[in-house]
Amino acid sequence: MKKFIIAFALVLCNALLAQVQFEAKVSKTTLGLNERLRIDFIMNVDGDNFIQPTFEGFKIIAGPSQQVSQSWVNGRSSFEKTYSYYLLPTQKGTLVIKQSSIEYNGQIFKTSPIKINVTAAVEMPKDPNDTQVTADNNLYLVADISKTNPYINEPITVVYKLYFNNIGISNFRELNKPKYNDFWSQNIEIKQLVAEEGMFKGEKYRFVVLKKTVLYPQKSGKLEIEPLSLDIDVQLPTNRRDVFGRVILAEGNKRVSAGAKTIQVKVLPEAGKPEGFTGAVGKFDFKVMPSRTNLKNGESLDLVVSVTGKGNMKLFTLPKPVVPNSLEMYDPVHKENVSTVLSGTSGKISDSYTIIPQYRGNYPVKSMQFSYFDLGSGTYKTINSPEIIINVLDGPMATAGVEDTTAVVKNKIYSNEQFKFIKLKTNLASIKPTDFFQSNFFYGLLFFPFLILPIIVLFKKKKEAIDGDVFGNRIKMNNKLAKKYLSEAKKQLNNKEPFYVALEKAMHNFLKAKLHIETSEMSKANIQELLLSRKANSATVTDFITLTENCELVRFAQSSSTAIQEDFDKAVVIISDLEKQIA
Repeated sequence: MKKFIIAFALVLCNALLAQVQFEAKVSKTTLGLNERLRIDFIMNVDGDNFIQPTFEGFKIIAGPSQQVSQSWVNGRSSFEKTYSYYLLPTQKGTLVIKQSSIEYNGQIFKTSPIKINVTAAVEMPKDPNDTQVTADNNLYLVADISKTNPYINEPITVVYKLYFNNIGISNFRELNKPKYNDFWSQNIEIKQLVAEEGMFKGEKYRFVVLKKTVLYPQKSGKLEIEPLSLDIDVQLPTNRRDVFGRVILAEGNKRVSAGAKTIQVKVLPEAGKPEGFTGAVGKFDFKVMPSRTNLKNGESLDLVVSVTGKGNMKLFTLPKPVVPNSLEMYDPVHKENVSTVLSGTSGKISDSYTIIPQYRGNYPVKSMQFSYFDLGSGTYKTINSPEIIINVLDGPMATAGVEDTTAVVKNKIYSNEQFKFIKLKTNLASIKPTDFFQSNFFYGLLFFPFLILPIIVLFKKKKEAIDGDVFGNRIKMNNKLAKKYLSEAKKQLNNKEPFYVALEKAMHNFLKAKLHIETSEMSKANIQELLLSRKANSATVTDFITLTENCELVRFAQSSSTAIQEDFDKAVVIISDLEKQIA
């Protein structure tokens, strides 16, 4: 009996499940690219977890909307739930609306896929009671090009404007972005879209500037700018009015394109082209400026090669300086400070070379030249920089085999460096995967805490010992203060009173560090006695005491910048001598 009841329940459940219907219905299976499609997902049970299809190739313009109806006829009930969508195709061809699904009593039910054939746009019949204004003759996307016959590297601008009249626009989406093959491009940011008024096709229109781009063609001949295409939501006035007498607007959709544009690019003339021309086009100024021309051996100077002006600033290279062998020249630091507006790119670019002399002498940096094509005159122009003489005032004299004041390029590749790019060592790794457990890394992480513990203990003891050495710490502090105040004195060379205050503090702290004395013990006799007892030279001791005594007096007396510099140099020499002499 029990088995019979179970079997009866299973048959009854299967019968109930077999009655579940879930299907998708469309308003049409063939439609134009500009027509709407309605699709309904209908079920005769109250299913849960409805999952819509992805609608690839369509854009949802309305939905989902849900409707539920239930009725009783002759004692029998009927139930129907519907999910409805309105779709607009985004491409032509055969499109497939995939399956949707619901869940009912633990079972999943799915619809069958539906094929939709999308053709080209069709002419829509007009309803005399509906929209009278269309977007076809009231919405245009235009690409304004500043010049269609430029030279290579001459800037041109493309401004995309959306003209509209008698309709409203609320949103737009890019379907196809313009591509600038064989152009160097730079977009100009538009922070806010502003509607303006202007003339178009002999009539007044409103327009919005959507995009601004500066282009530099990189080759000659016919170059094509691919079109910008937009999908725009529009509001169209109708013949109907609301209860307040206002015109009712109908929501619509319009696709517009700026169309492809062809640019005929001219090649730069060969006549008169300079030998060192690197592609600069525009209007420029060229300068070569050294940070200084007189320096000592071991000191360095910066040689800045710069170009300022307006043109293709990022699309040419700066000339390189040629220096003698006795000057060590390092790779340049490149800097750019340029901005892009509708008329093109302008600003300054520079290369800064660090140069260090090796020997005493006078070394020339040869005159450099920069050539560019002037768009105003249609000719090439060349700017020459003056020759620069670097005077190295001291240092060893170069031998006959080394000294060479003629220009020799420093970036010579020697024979032992010719094959540096070839890797002579291999770094092979096994393709067999290794387990982390019992690997070297595993044991390293396992024993690392035990290995680091003794180091931590030793470090802690060392720090405690250093912190407990009050006398040694005091000496270190005085040394730091001496260096600090000596550095401060150097910064105050142009300010007399702060300079001598800092210099006096530097010398006092030096004595505290070297003689292990306090401020109360710093009398003239005591200092002299302690320095002499530490085997310091008597002349140096006398100079030290004289300079410390003068620091107070000179602060309130007249003194020149030369005297201040001499006092600073004297203090450096005295401290350096005492550092060597004190035992």
